[in-house]
Amino acid sequence: MKVWRSGWGIFSLLLWLAAGPVFGAESRPPNVVFILADDLGWADLACYGADLHETPNLDRLAREGMRFTRAYSMSVCSPTRASILTGKHAARLHMTTWREAAGTPTRDKPLLPALAEPDLPHSEKTIAEILKAAGYRTFHVGKWHVGDAGHSPETMGFDINIGGTHWGAPSTYFHPFSGPSGSAGEFRYVPGLGVGKPGEYLTDRLTDEAIKLIDAAGDRPFFLNLWHHSPHTPIEGKKDQVEKFRKKLKPVMHHQNPEYAAMVFSLDESVGRVMAHLEKRGLAGRTILIFASDNGGYTNPFRGVVPTDNWPLRSGKGSLYEGGIRVPLIVRMPGVTPKGTECDEVVTCADLLPTLVDLCGGDVGRQAPGAGTLDGMSLAGLLRNPKSHLPRTAAYFHYPHYYFNTTPVSAVRDGDWKLLEYFEDDRVELYNLRDDPGEQNNLAGSQPDRAVALRGQLHGWWKTVDAQLPRKNPDYRADQEKSRR
Repeated sequence: MKVWRSGWGIFSLLLWLAAGPVFGAESRPPNVVFILADDLGWADLACYGADLHETPNLDRLAREGMRFTRAYSMSVCSPTRASILTGKHAARLHMTTWREAAGTPTRDKPLLPALAEPDLPHSEKTIAEILKAAGYRTFHVGKWHVGDAGHSPETMGFDINIGGTHWGAPSTYFHPFSGPSGSAGEFRYVPGLGVGKPGEYLTDRLTDEAIKLIDAAGDRPFFLNLWHHSPHTPIEGKKDQVEKFRKKLKPVMHHQNPEYAAMVFSLDESVGRVMAHLEKRGLAGRTILIFASDNGGYTNPFRGVVPTDNWPLRSGKGSLYEGGIRVPLIVRMPGVTPKGTECDEVVTCADLLPTLVDLCGGDVGRQAPGAGTLDGMSLAGLLRNPKSHLPRTAAYFHYPHYYFNTTPVSAVRDGDWKLLEYFEDDRVELYNLRDDPGEQNNLAGSQPDRAVALRGQLHGWWKTVDAQLPRKNPDYRADQEKSRR
């Protein structure tokens, strides 16, 4: 990923802004609705090849806009969200794992995970702050997970926050959306939803609140984050939908979880409701609608059942294989995005802030040393012409932590080539993603020169962003870990 230094990054943004928003200098700035799913895999939508799942509204959105086939996130939630909000790589922010893990890193493994920040610093300027300064009403609904109460959405540029807390998941998707969670039985709740009634489903309630905020914006342009918890665990779908997908299930399907399929269907219904309300209000023609996921699908068993399968990609959430970091991304901009198009360019979650600044107007500004440095690039050109290219070749990923399916690892994708470096044993893996998108054929041994070059490129990037690295654990004893197994 090409890194923008402060001078060039700000200069480029000022050039874009001088040209005015793409909807026209004299027209009202476009509204923005950004719908983010949680743990939704790249192959979980019908328009991306899902077999069991049904997503008619998202399929329609893809027909009316642009579907990105090589969009990337970070491998877990909090880093992706921080990157979306700031336009910076999670490694530059030192937010490389989810919030709770940053505060309590594991200490019983061969390596001590890299130091990580649990809260997005107030010194960072968010897309909400930028658009608010440009006259937008700014709303956040749903999952936040990038800070404690002192780093809530209200402190990061959002006028209204409904449901955003430091927690990564609800205890339940059914009313009253509260109760004990996890092995420790921590009590969790979703604030701001009012009294409610029995039988309500969280995905529906968050959509209700989002629609109310669209109406509350009045004549002002608005930026709405509708960041759903679904389909993150707990895997809980509506009973009638679960039974529908249970009857549809076939042994040959890659997706085998009807509960998860029901959650994806409810998520799709939410997107459809938002689209319908924008049309009803006459706002669809001047609203940028973005749909994405914060990381790959979760593939560890939950209550004995694996939630999803990221086939044809390898592995899932947490991993730096494609199944952990490649995600769906669909963008609709009436009058700008050609209908029903696909874009194969490599894009990342950090690209969304400069894209929205480009399309909506605003000023990134500089409020701290290095604060103007962006790692993302505007996708505005791609949204007009999906066959165009960004002026960069490489994208980087950094997860110097443990997860159920990975040890600490860092990676670079440059063109069709991707290299992963594992910190425990200095192992490298090299794949040609054009020929081997499932990452089954490690070419590090047969392509040593390429592996060495990409590894050096990755190490150089670490220095550029001040990436935090894991270190040896002086208290680790392999015999003790074996005795616990």
